[in-house]
Amino acid sequence: MPPRVTVDEAPAGLTDDTLEVFKALSNPVRLQILQWLREPRAHFDAERAIADPDEVGVCVSHITEKVGLAQSTVSSYMSVLERAQLVTSTRIGKWTHYRRNEERIAAVVDSLGQSL
Repeated sequence: MPPRVTVDEAPAGLTDDTLEVFKALSNPVRLQILQWLREPRAHFDAERAIADPDEVGVCVSHITEKVGLAQSTVSSYMSVLERAQLVTSTRIGKWTHYRRNEERIAAVVDSLGQSL
């Protein structure tokens, strides 16, 4: 059996933060949501939005409706994406809106390009 690689032995450039991103993207639904959020007006009805989807983000209720899962599941998925800093959230009243963190995504892509 080959020896187990620990985080301390991970390749250069693959920090705990980067590994958190991999975990977040390992779920196909979270990955799909992140792809939809790249072009929110193309994937969510902007007419129903209470805030600008490009500036503020997409309401979690609209994400829940599109993905067809329970609101608690979608909220959990969004929390994972937020912990990995791939999305940011903004509260408007009782609604939480999510948008992509493009700076973080670009930094992750750059890091991967240098380490892999």
